[in-house]
Amino acid sequence: MGNGVREGRVDFKQQHVEPVTSTHLPAEGNQEKKKVLNSLMSGALAGAVAKTAVAPLDRTKIMFQVSSKRFSAKEAYRLIYRTYLNEGFWSLWRGNSATMVRVIPYAAIQFCAHEEYKQLLGSYYGFQGKALTPFPRFIAGSLAGTTAAMLTYPLDMVRARMAVTPKEMYSNIVHVFIRISREEGLKTLYRGFTPTILGVIPYAGLSFFTYETLKKLHADHSGKPQPSPPERLLFGACAGLIGQSASYPLDVVRRRMQTAGVMGHTYSSILLTMQEIIREEGLIRGLYKGLSMNWVKGPIAVGISFTTFDLTQILLRKLQHSTNVER
Repeated sequence: MGNGVREGRVDFKQQHVEPVTSTHLPAEGNQEKKKVLNSLMSGALAGAVAKTAVAPLDRTKIMFQVSSKRFSAKEAYRLIYRTYLNEGFWSLWRGNSATMVRVIPYAAIQFCAHEEYKQLLGSYYGFQGKALTPFPRFIAGSLAGTTAAMLTYPLDMVRARMAVTPKEMYSNIVHVFIRISREEGLKTLYRGFTPTILGVIPYAGLSFFTYETLKKLHADHSGKPQPSPPERLLFGACAGLIGQSASYPLDVVRRRMQTAGVMGHTYSSILLTMQEIIREEGLIRGLYKGLSMNWVKGPIAVGISFTTFDLTQILLRKLQHSTNVER
């Protein structure tokens, strides 16, 4: 009996050990899934909050970008005020539903992709667990922006159309898709795609690069592992200012090509669009029209976006940690 008991104990211990080793890899897989899900959720919220906050300014900027009217702060104020008087307060957010349909998946994909690209490049360059050096930092941001833009571009096209047309022309997002497909062809949904990608590379690259660099410099000089929310807002604002200024002319070209069908123009290529804008309106007044508004809108939006993403990530990690502790 004694031997039987001892053998029973040995068997029990061996059986008890096996599940630990067999569930080790699935546990790592679950952690990775949670990390990706957290990034997607945080990115979606970041994009939604940031874009809704600046939607009236964004719509006004687009309306100037696609017209030949000269931009000034006074004219922008007049346009906002006239829109409010003629169409009502909520008309200032016209097209924001289309923006949300695009921005939520765009921001979710972009932020999540950035986290994944940072990890991949960190492994490739041997910086796993450490901050990337400048060039990989820029590449990670550019790849993240390009990935998101490629997957969500038709939604951006629809959003631009809704922003510059009266509400009688398109009743909702689905109506825009149907009319464009029927009247102008499915290819129209990707008009302006090339300048978008060319603009996203410096915009997303410089935005993520600037934000990550400022956070690293802050940690090195202050000794604090994480910046405070106001500091995050400031770093994000700087990132937005630099990123949008670098890619702005391509943003104007993209908007002109997207809205050509409803604005009475025919833009066949990036170069021809640029040439026509410069010929009719001049280099600075044409290709940089509305940039001063972007210097107000852009830093606010990007600052809110980066800050919301970081704080949501921290909150989700804390919630998951507290849930694991309770278990």
